[in-house]
Order: sequence, then structure tokens, then C-alpha cells
Amino acid sequence: MATNHGPSIKDDEQYEKLRDHGMSKSKAAAIANTDDASEKGGQSPSYDEWSKDDLYDRAQELDIEGRSDMTKDELIEALRST
Repeated sequence: MATNHGPSIKDDEQYEKLRDHGMSKSKAAAIANTDDASEKGGQSPSYDEWSKDDLYDRAQELDIEGRSDMTKDELIEALRST
């Protein structure tokens, strides 16, 4: 049974499997937190359309270091490189 990894992880079981296969915490979290692409048509809103607070929250979910000192553009760049 998957451990509860807190509210920042939507699919604990998938997250745990990805981590067991050697994936980093941030990448496993990003994958485990995505909705089924077939439901969304594989599209997500551009980070440019997100508020800085929303970008910060997402960076926090992915445990991006230095996020508290980043500008909106820096948050976008960090999220895109994850």
C-alpha cells in the first residue's frame, strides 16, 4: 500500500512507483500530479498565464530550491526546466 505523501502529491501510488524506479522527487511529483492527458487533450495552460502565486505554489510542490527569491520569469524558467 502506498504511503500518504501529503496534499502536494495527488497519486501516492504512482509517486512511490516512480521513486522506486530511481526518479527524482520533483519529477516523480510532477508526473504523479498530472491529470490524465487524454482528458485534457494533452494541453495545459502556458505558465505565462499563471499568477506569480500559482507559479510559486507549483514550484513548492516540485521542491524547486531558491523559489522564494525568484521573479515570475525565473519561476517560469525553473518550472519549464523541471
